[in-house]
Amino acid sequence: MQTDGVAFLFPGQGSQAVGMGKELAEAHPAARQTFEEADDALGYKVSQLCCEGPEDQLRLTEITQPAILTASVAAWRVLDENGVKPGFVAGHSLGEYSAQVAAGTLGFADALRTVRNRGKYMQEAVPVGVGAMAAILGMSFENVLGVCQDASHGEVCEPANINSPEQIVISGHRAAVERAARLADERGAKRAVMLPVSAPFHCSLMKPAQDRLAADLQPLEFSQPSVPVVCNVDAVSITEAEASRAALIRQVTGSVKWEQSMRLLITRGVRTFVEVGPGKVLCGLMRQIDRGPKCFNVGDEASLRKTMEGLNQPVA
Repeated sequence: MQTDGVAFLFPGQGSQAVGMGKELAEAHPAARQTFEEADDALGYKVSQLCCEGPEDQLRLTEITQPAILTASVAAWRVLDENGVKPGFVAGHSLGEYSAQVAAGTLGFADALRTVRNRGKYMQEAVPVGVGAMAAILGMSFENVLGVCQDASHGEVCEPANINSPEQIVISGHRAAVERAARLADERGAKRAVMLPVSAPFHCSLMKPAQDRLAADLQPLEFSQPSVPVVCNVDAVSITEAEASRAALIRQVTGSVKWEQSMRLLITRGVRTFVEVGPGKVLCGLMRQIDRGPKCFNVGDEASLRKTMEGLNQPVA
């Protein structure tokens, strides 16, 4: 079943949990093979870390990123094997790599090695403690932008994730982000919360990581996507190999335009979204963006069955 009315969404960092992918790997050879391929490509047992932890290791950025990619691709392959083909794909930050693998743009092994380095480069771009991120809840994008500009004082403070009308994450130098969080509180945000992250992702401080990642992505083979991929950095749908590569490079310093990406898909006729991989973060954001579309998730056997029933498809 392929339909333009269905989009697959792939989660990003923060959705990881010990046990992710375990049930699907036990029940479906396609998922099990995905974990085996990942172990071979990375040279360590990412399958064991996903299924058993420990959690503190799974939280390390350079392990988290390939682990979420693996669990997401495993879930996508199970859906694919069951004949569910999307009309569009999109992924939140790291999730855009899962989306490109699902679209056939980028090989799974290449994507795994790239995101392992991506995590490492992002971690090393800014010394620990220099950067920070904060979530601003219940404030318009224009007002958040004003807060960032007024708080910057010559430092970096930028919108990093435009997740929904209710939630925008900002990123930059710690002092500037702390000033912005205080200002947002004063100017009527519902809440401004500093986030427990290890680096200031998706802002111009990530330029060293972007340059290193570009050097890794440049020699890799990219194919034309088999389905349109809605990219984070521009919130447009991409159908060319080179545009896909460029979008993955630019997203390191660019903001994740998630709300705009979801609205684009809705205007393209998507009425059913399936979050493919661990967690339900993206389904939660969709409820804040538009409560009209149906949203399913596939991360284990129960959610797979519920999704297949919702799509009127038998489970193989």
